[in-house]
Amino acid sequence: MIRAAIAAAAIAASMPTTPAEHVRTPDQTFLTFPEWYLVHSPAEYAGFLRRTENPSRFPLFSHIGQFWQSYGAVNREIAKYPFNAGYHLMVMVIGVSTTVEYALKGAYERSIGRIAEATKSGPSVPEEQFAARYAQAYVDFIRVEPWYKFDFWSQLKTLWCDVPLAGRDVARKWERRYALTTELLIKEGYARLIKLGSETVYDAPKPVTVVVLSRHPAVDGAHPDYQPLSATPSGPVLATIPRYEAFTAYGLWLARQGVDFVSIAGNDGEVLVSELVPNERKPSAVRVILEQPILTQPDRKRTVFAVPIGRLSAELRRAAAAGDAVEHIYDF
Repeated sequence: MIRAAIAAAAIAASMPTTPAEHVRTPDQTFLTFPEWYLVHSPAEYAGFLRRTENPSRFPLFSHIGQFWQSYGAVNREIAKYPFNAGYHLMVMVIGVSTTVEYALKGAYERSIGRIAEATKSGPSVPEEQFAARYAQAYVDFIRVEPWYKFDFWSQLKTLWCDVPLAGRDVARKWERRYALTTELLIKEGYARLIKLGSETVYDAPKPVTVVVLSRHPAVDGAHPDYQPLSATPSGPVLATIPRYEAFTAYGLWLARQGVDFVSIAGNDGEVLVSELVPNERKPSAVRVILEQPILTQPDRKRTVFAVPIGRLSAELRRAAAAGDAVEHIYDF
């Protein structure tokens, strides 16, 4: 027993320490899920527009329900932690504003939008094609940057300068042009207000997170943002990797090499992960927080679960072997 205790103490003493400025509270891995749902939802919408000419059939009202369902599930998980007022405020602001947006857009699409759809005599009009491109450009942007930094004004100029005014199905063309113009103008104005408030209240977020890994990975040119900070020749390594969307890609890269996480942002407890899996897939040996159907793909669901950080890489390898898509790792 004494030898085991001495060995454990020696291991702990040799473990790299996360710098204080990179430590984040353990509740943030949970609180980031509602925030990221508002990336997953526009991504589903963009994919829907690529596959269909009937955007009025996108289930906007059900997405409102899924957002608040996820926030409720998260609140049950973090009740044991001190109340994170700043993060809750941010989630409430984006949640309420998205609820209003989706409710108004859903009501419009199910009435005027659906009537205008019915007037079409052929395939999509140029305004619908623009809407699909704009939706995808927006998703690509918010995967790496805050939504309010997106250039809605540039999209509006493209709509009016590059999309032809003349053409068939005039009713649908001008209905879409009106809807898109209204949306872009409102979002441009709201984004400016949010940007001003965010820059006043919040510091700029760090683009990287500090992790402790079981060992060095084999570095390649495709992952230049992996930066070791300190390490023993054959033991744990302290390093930085990107946050947000890129964290998932780097996590998968490390897992493929058999490198395990020891801690993330100073945390060695649980980290939240979401995977897109077939409906019939039963959860693996993890703690499931919630499951949500992918509303535009009836055979798929989103499984959101907490996994011990030390088992994260093993879960990523399991998902790869099973063909499950790792949607996101919520990195504090």
